[in-house]
Amino acid sequence: MPDIFDEVEEDLRAERMKRLLARYGGLLTGAALLVVAGVAGLQGWRWYEAQGAGKAADSYLAAGRAATEPNADLRSVASRYEAVAAEAPGGYRTLSRLRAAALKAEAGDTAGALADWDAIARDSGTDPLYRDLANLLWGLHSVDSGDPAAVEARVAPLLQGPWRASAEEVRALAAMKRNDTDAAKRILTALSTDPLAPQGVRDRAGRLLAGLGG
Repeated sequence: MPDIFDEVEEDLRAERMKRLLARYGGLLTGAALLVVAGVAGLQGWRWYEAQGAGKAADSYLAAGRAATEPNADLRSVASRYEAVAAEAPGGYRTLSRLRAAALKAEAGDTAGALADWDAIARDSGTDPLYRDLANLLWGLHSVDSGDPAAVEARVAPLLQGPWRASAEEVRALAAMKRNDTDAAKRILTALSTDPLAPQGVRDRAGRLLAGLGG
């Protein structure tokens, strides 16, 4: 009989994890997309000012405006960013690739987005900051349907860099996915009280922790 009760309790924990992931996973995705949009917007504008009204800059900014229009065709806009990336130089090319991948994910093309982020992360010619961001986004969007262990391994190198807090969030989600409540609680407790973590990260960690009964 105790074994039966243990199985029931485990099933209940798994279902609870599933509900929490469904409720808060989107918040993390949205936060990550905002990071990409913010970085891309700032860097894109700086490049635009430095280079003048070049073709790549005009196309990049036009794609950004199209993405914010009501009922925008995000897949189409992603293709526009890819076209910019094919012609744009250096870091500006990378930002276009990141934006294209983010829009694919938002449009439901997770497989396409994961492939793009993986390609960016493995591109030795890309700035390490953006390679790490690509790894982070790959991990975040792989939690729901991928292997939690693979996700944790992917974000492990990011725990010492500028994306540390976000990488910890992904680790917590991966722990929840494999029903390791104790590990998830430890990570979330540390994040929720970490003065160096962004406020949004601390807030989300607190909500997830409350949902786990922390």
